Amino acid sequence: MKLVVAIVHSEDAGALVDALLEREFRATRLHSSGGFLKQTNATVIVGVEEEQVDEVIQVVAEQCHARTQVVNPMPPIMEPGEFYLPYPVEVEMGGAVVFVLPVERFVRL
Repeated sequence: MKLVVAIVHSEDAGALVDALLEREFRATRLHSSGGFLKQTNATVIVGVEEEQVDEVIQVVAEQCHARTQVVNPMPPIMEPGEFYLPYPVEVEMGGAVVFVLPVERFVRL
């Protein structure tokens, strides 16, 4: 048994969970936030048999798409006399980061 953990953009999470449920994969969605941009995202957790891992990853790839967004960087902590010009920066957001972990034991109560 494997545990698939997918960290996805919050805009993609609803469609991902729906697509997983259509294919009869039970999924748990947790709200989370990223450290770099402090943006809201979601962590979707799915427990599956080893032979189903590729199918779950395929569903994630179909539902979670990268996009670019212009953001204003957070100003650094500045010392007196320093000068800071905040310029918007274009960053890639979305897509997914997927981890596949071994499960030693699974019990449904």
